[in-house]
Amino acid sequence: MVVDGTTSEIYLDHAASTPVRPEARTAWLAAADTHHANPTGAHKAARDARRALDDARDVLAAALDRPSAEVVFTSGGSEADNLAVRGVLAVRGGTAVCSAGEHHAVLEPVEHAGGVTVGLDAAGRVAPDALAAVLDGLDDVTIVSLIAVNNETGAINDLPALAAVVRDRAPGALVHTDAVQAVSWMDLAAATADVDLVSITGHKLGGPIGTGALFVRNGIDLAAQILGGGQERGRRAGTPDVAGAVAFAEAVRRTVERRPAEVGRLGALRDRLIAGLEDELGDGVVATVARPGDTDSVAAGIAHVILAGVEAEALLFLLDQEGLRASAASSCSSGAQDPSHVLAAMGVAREVAQGSLRLSLGWSSTEIDVDRALEIIPAAVRHLRAHGGG
Repeated sequence: MVVDGTTSEIYLDHAASTPVRPEARTAWLAAADTHHANPTGAHKAARDARRALDDARDVLAAALDRPSAEVVFTSGGSEADNLAVRGVLAVRGGTAVCSAGEHHAVLEPVEHAGGVTVGLDAAGRVAPDALAAVLDGLDDVTIVSLIAVNNETGAINDLPALAAVVRDRAPGALVHTDAVQAVSWMDLAAATADVDLVSITGHKLGGPIGTGALFVRNGIDLAAQILGGGQERGRRAGTPDVAGAVAFAEAVRRTVERRPAEVGRLGALRDRLIAGLEDELGDGVVATVARPGDTDSVAAGIAHVILAGVEAEALLFLLDQEGLRASAASSCSSGAQDPSHVLAAMGVAREVAQGSLRLSLGWSSTEIDVDRALEIIPAAVRHLRAHGGG
């Protein structure tokens, strides 16, 4: 890829946002040209727009094997997470529980409501026993939110096992999962079969930024967080973005169709990337959770490593100068000075966590991206180490 007409870009930040798939772009432009009417209207143009919106809803529902009526379109994953947590608490009250490794879109609503967090194990996951211990100490839990795939490390939680713990220890509670990172890497329909609310978004899998959805199991009441209209069955006010929904649905369709092959291809690229860094830097690089060939417990596209003797902020600057785009943690916190809350929850010391680097792959990643990364990153690390780490 060419940036500013000169620099060849190596894009390894797909966990933050992924380029729009060509098929989704085509669907987006076609829908924007065709559906100019407000889909809540009564005339033919409005009805046509509403039909396109409903067709997109059907595609999303099929991807998770759920009824179309459960799909609530949102502006993205953060809004979907807030609607799930805050919407349930507004109706039911009580206590919210989440893992200490959640995205801030879940963690902050839970903390602001006086909720409780569950710690992570050394592999970055929620252990069923740890969840059970927390739930046993509470008597008014109304919602438990557990991330499907960690957005920093790629660690995959065992959602069926965790949902079973909630049903046993807090039978009155609803289960929500932030599955924003998950659609590309796992069979979300199977993983969320016993989950009540599921958040997904478009820009992590090749859809446009500003698109997302919350799946709400039929029969669950939650309070809308955006008021002013009866759209989305009264659960989210606002004129729907028909073109965005159509493009989002097309990206989900392509992602699900190609997932088995892509998990294999990108898992192999991830393993080669980590192995190459280990060969070049020896004991100075540690893969945080990924192990060769493991795409069941770690997302195939995320290589999270810790580099000894460097500071991530300085490293990212050097990488960016060479056209390599990466992150130190999640995109929402990569500009912050404090180390990752996820690594802290895993027991990683603060001074060690300052050398963390997330390299994430996606549908457009190639062998050339990995080849160039293995040229650029070791050279940058050696430079920093020679100059005191940055």
